[in-house]
Amino acid sequence: MDRLRDLPDPDHLPALNPAFLCSTPASGLGPEDHPPRILLLYGSLRSRSYSRLCVEEAARLLRFMGCETRIFDPSDLPLPGSPGDDDHPAVRELREHALWSEGMVWCSPERHGTVSGLLKLQIDHLPLSMGGVRPTQGRTLAVMQVSGGSQSFNAVNTLRLLGRWMRMITIPNQSSVAKAFEEFDEAGRMKPSSYYDRIVDVMEELVRFTVLTRPHAGRLVDRYSERKASGKMIDAGTDLSSIAIAAQP
Repeated sequence: MDRLRDLPDPDHLPALNPAFLCSTPASGLGPEDHPPRILLLYGSLRSRSYSRLCVEEAARLLRFMGCETRIFDPSDLPLPGSPGDDDHPAVRELREHALWSEGMVWCSPERHGTVSGLLKLQIDHLPLSMGGVRPTQGRTLAVMQVSGGSQSFNAVNTLRLLGRWMRMITIPNQSSVAKAFEEFDEAGRMKPSSYYDRIVDVMEELVRFTVLTRPHAGRLVDRYSERKASGKMIDAGTDLSSIAIAAQP
């Protein structure tokens, strides 16, 4: 697997005041036997891609909070439905990273009032079901967008729709960075601002929801229709809802 981007200066957080951010924000919320595994996707291939720069800032924050992160480079993904796309090395690798993850961050520039084609391309290569395994279902998701003009929420609204369609647990908070070209210095690092603070908020919440739902992820997305299709009947001796009903007077 060689399509993961290196994270420049992973431990350098010049815009963060660490006195106000706990390095273990999910302490006590769930099992912490391993670091939360977060996959980050961005939506532009420009050399100075602000969605990628935002994702990098998010990854540094997640690392600070004890997560393991991977940033996927989508530069050679084929179009969905093109001959042999399922066997393309980039597609296989993206799906492997999705299966590895417990949560994701999606960040897109706003293009014509919606997400970029590149961000949608990556999501389109993630099937709802893959050999009986579901690469997105039950995972947590944080959504972000960058805009060239005034603040907008069109892209994050679309990302929420996509997250719901992919059966993910999309956290309540979100980030929208207006006039992104003004928010980064020459080195590509985000300046201190309320926009940066919101990204901190979003990543903190993502870590908490990921750890909180970790032991329940399978149960939260267990579906009647899928049990019926697979012939997997409920065991009344172990099903919590059946036990609770039986216990009532």
